[in-house]
Amino acid sequence: MENVDKSAVKAFLLQLQDTICQGLEEADGAAKFVEDSWTRAEGGGGRSRVLRDGAVIEQGGVNFSHVFGEKMPASATAHRPELAGRRFEAMGVSLVIHPKNPYVPTSHANVRFFIAEKEGEPPVWWFGGGFDLTPFYPFEEDCLHWHQVAKDLCAPFGENVYAEHKAWCDKYFFLPHRNETRGVGGLFFDDLNQWGFDKSFAYIKAVGQGYLDGYLPVIARRKETEYGEQERNFQLYRRGRYVEFNLVYDRGTLFGLQSGGRTESILMSMPPLARWEYSWTPEPGSAEARLYDEYLKPREW
Repeated sequence: MENVDKSAVKAFLLQLQDTICQGLEEADGAAKFVEDSWTRAEGGGGRSRVLRDGAVIEQGGVNFSHVFGEKMPASATAHRPELAGRRFEAMGVSLVIHPKNPYVPTSHANVRFFIAEKEGEPPVWWFGGGFDLTPFYPFEEDCLHWHQVAKDLCAPFGENVYAEHKAWCDKYFFLPHRNETRGVGGLFFDDLNQWGFDKSFAYIKAVGQGYLDGYLPVIARRKETEYGEQERNFQLYRRGRYVEFNLVYDRGTLFGLQSGGRTESILMSMPPLARWEYSWTPEPGSAEARLYDEYLKPREW
């Protein structure tokens, strides 16, 4: 039986949270993350870090959690009946960054590990995660850079990994009721265990560390771009789509709420401000229309 090293995964995730927070603080240049540690009665806890009102980041959260219990949430056993009757542990780092400037995209990343154990039986475990980019006023070079980072980190793990996990991302971060993708995608994967523990663990390390490689250059290129009320209002309108996806479709949000996780930490992915308009469409040929016409659909980068 292969060795599944839960402690090594946890140590990596804690270090990853530190590394990402440090990189984002340096990119912002003004504000710092404030840490809030928490525990849950059923077992486990985490440390949530939130940065607010920065020079670049209007609000962002980088959350580490490690929760465990004797009984799986109903949402998990409905899809995986073999997990019923097993104790479980779930740990991960999840983050969402909502920049102030509409020309800097919103970004999300997540890496996670799950294991369910039962006496006398081999453990059931897997990794999941990915990262995706949600621009409001997209630039081709930013999107190409983001996906090139994804391609490069996937390459050592197999020639089809990027294509498969990129397509999975396009399919997952999709709003059926709007018939549009949430942004320009990136990588998404779940239930990863077919490579064995060591290779699977190495992959989530690459994904977790690749997030800053993809995002920081985009921040640097766009953070000084001038904008006005029109761009700000469009940003807030598009943030509404982010809320719709996270509250209606996101499996991580649903699992967190159903497993008794800390509500504030689960919902820290929400933007500080958002808006909805009734039956609004962009002017044909406008910069806002270009987002819909060229970017909110799966593309090959």
